[in-house]
Amino acid sequence: MGAGKTTVGRSLAQRTGLRFVDSDHEIERRRAMTVSEIFAADGESAFRDQEQQVIDELTRQPGIVLATGGGAVLREPNRRALHERGTVVYLRAGPDELAHRMRNDRTRPLLRGADPRARLRELYRHRDPLYREVAHFIIETGRPSPAMLTQLVMAQLELAGVLGAG
Repeated sequence: MGAGKTTVGRSLAQRTGLRFVDSDHEIERRRAMTVSEIFAADGESAFRDQEQQVIDELTRQPGIVLATGGGAVLREPNRRALHERGTVVYLRAGPDELAHRMRNDRTRPLLRGADPRARLRELYRHRDPLYREVAHFIIETGRPSPAMLTQLVMAQLELAGVLGAG
């Protein structure tokens, strides 16, 4: 949530010639509703059910760069599918950095409320260990531009032999 998964994923796909897919966007396309609308209409649990189905389908497709929603790691079947069927890069951003990045974002259903920064800290405490469990690589997002983050991800994947050099 706010770490740059979609931006970096799209850039990585473009640079590697792979197809980019964002699981949240795929759910929105299928439902013809935004994630916020799905949360409001059906609740988080129903959204997570749809997310699990979409992630299962997408992780079976070869040749894609997949960006998932921030809560995808909450379900064990998602963690297993992501880790076993792909190479997972965790773009790690701390809660204060995320709060700064998303300070004007009103589209995130889990950040509605009086204290979004406190909510981000709570989500981070719960999710960070799950992201680490799933990840093959962790990239600290810090202040680099999306282009620099894409380059860091590509370099890490090339060193690991996941991408061909070049």
